[in-house]
Order: sequence, then structure tokens, then C-alpha cells
Amino acid sequence: MNGKERILARVRRALADVPRDDRPYAQAVRRDYLRQHDERGAEDLVDLLAGNLADYRAVVHRCGAGELPGLIAHLLGERGAKSVLVPPGLDETWLADTDVRRVADRPESTPHELDRVDSVLTGCALAVAETGTIVLDGSPDQGRRRISLIPDHHICVVRVPDQVVPSVPQALERLVPGRPLTWISGPSATSDIELDRVEGVHGPRTLEVVLMSG
Repeated sequence: MNGKERILARVRRALADVPRDDRPYAQAVRRDYLRQHDERGAEDLVDLLAGNLADYRAVVHRCGAGELPGLIAHLLGERGAKSVLVPPGLDETWLADTDVRRVADRPESTPHELDRVDSVLTGCALAVAETGTIVLDGSPDQGRRRISLIPDHHICVVRVPDQVVPSVPQALERLVPGRPLTWISGPSATSDIELDRVEGVHGPRTLEVVLMSG
């Protein structure tokens, strides 16, 4: 018996005296909660997202599609980045204005190799305005989950308003459960029992979110 079989056997023993509920799960769990807390237009939703991202200590930028390459070049230059990790499906025009060395997202890359990369640039699946949360799902413009967790500086581009949803329930309706979902609310941070905040423990120390319109 392997470890998985032992765990499942213990679960079955623990549930042995629990009556079987014939109702389907979807009917047994009430889902009459609010799907969003108020009605906002697209522009107000983007403003709400920007405010909540800033509350989480993300650095927020806004630009049009034509301004994006210049802004990304500025952000990488301001950071002093000499290398940027690039997912395979990222729009190549986003890096048209910079000559920073590009590092491919490769399955064989080790954590130590990824840690030596200065920055990572990705798109996103969507963003939740009410919580200031960015969601990645491993699509070609986002790459593997680890590339957004190991480098210390993450630039994430959100297409607004198309990729902005008001609430978590509405986000779940648009996401594919089988994909590797990463939910990001600000840069990585944790605190000890005395509430001393430490950033960069299990993800990037600096998160820059670009809200790109058009």
C-alpha cells in the first residue's frame, strides 16, 4: 500500500458512519450569496481595481496599447534589469522598445536559474476589482506558475476593461478549474506573531501591474 492509498483508506474510515446524502453537491450547498456588492460601470471597476491593488502595495500604472512597449522599457530600465523572463506566448511587441536580455520559459530551468533573472513579464487571465486580485492560469502569455513566483520583480499586464470582473464569484465563472490557477493579491508578504511584515518570502518582492486600455 502506497502513501496515497493509506490516506484514502483513513478518509474512508473517518467517513464510515456519516449518512449518505442523496442530494447532488450543487443542490446541497446554498449559493444565494451576492455575486457583487454594487453596480459599477467599466471605468469605475477599473478605478476600484487600481485602488485595491495599491492598497496591497502593488505599483499600478495605466497606459494605452501603443504606450505599453515604452512603459515596459521604462520599468525595466528603472529597475536596472539586465534580464527578463518571457512566457512563450507573450506579445513580442511589448518588448519592442528594450534590448534587455530575454530569458525563455523552459521546463528544464532550475529554481536557482530562475532566481538569477531580474524581472518577469506576463499577461493575466483576469483581475478581480473588489479584491484587487490578479489571476494567472498558465496560458501562453503567462507561462508556468513558477516563473511568477521565483523572480523578485513581476510586471503583469491587465487588458482593461475586458479582463476586469467585479467579484470572485464572477471570476470563477470565467476560469477553467482544471488549469493551474495562481491568485495574486499584491506582492508576496507574510508576518510573524508580532505582525512584522516581511515581503518576498514566497513570491516577488515587487509587483507592478499595468492596466492597458485599447
